[in-house]
Amino acid sequence: MAELALFVSAFLAATILPFSSEAAFVVALSNDMPPLTALIVASSGNILAIIVNYYLGYFLYEKTKDKLLASRVGKNSYKLGHKYGYFALLLSWLPLIGDPLTIVAGLVRLEFVWFVIIAGSLRIARYYFLTLMV
Repeated sequence: MAELALFVSAFLAATILPFSSEAAFVVALSNDMPPLTALIVASSGNILAIIVNYYLGYFLYEKTKDKLLASRVGKNSYKLGHKYGYFALLLSWLPLIGDPLTIVAGLVRLEFVWFVIIAGSLRIARYYFLTLMV
C-alpha cells in the first residue's frame, strides 16, 4: 500500500498540480521502504506523468497550431522550442518550471525517445540523490 501511495504522489507531483513527491519519498524511506523499491516506484510514477504531460502538449499542438503559427511571436517561440528544447529539458527536474517544460516538449514536438531519455533520467537522478541525502 505504501508503494501505491508513493507512486500516486510521484505521479501527481509531475503534473501541473502543486504537489511535492519528495516529502512522500522521504517518508517512505523513513518507514523502512527499501531504497531501491522507493527509487523505482517514485521514478516510475514521475516518468509516467511526464509522458502524459508530453502527449497533452502534443495534442494541444493540433488544437492550437493555426493560431500559434499565424503570429510572429508564435512562430519564433516554436522555432526557439525546437532549437533549445532539448537543452531546456535539462531544467525539467526543477520544481515549478520543470513540469510545464514537459508539456512544451510535446507542444513543439521534440523527439519522444530523446524526451524520455533526458527528462526521465533526470527524474531518476533526482530521487537517487535524495536517497543519498536521507
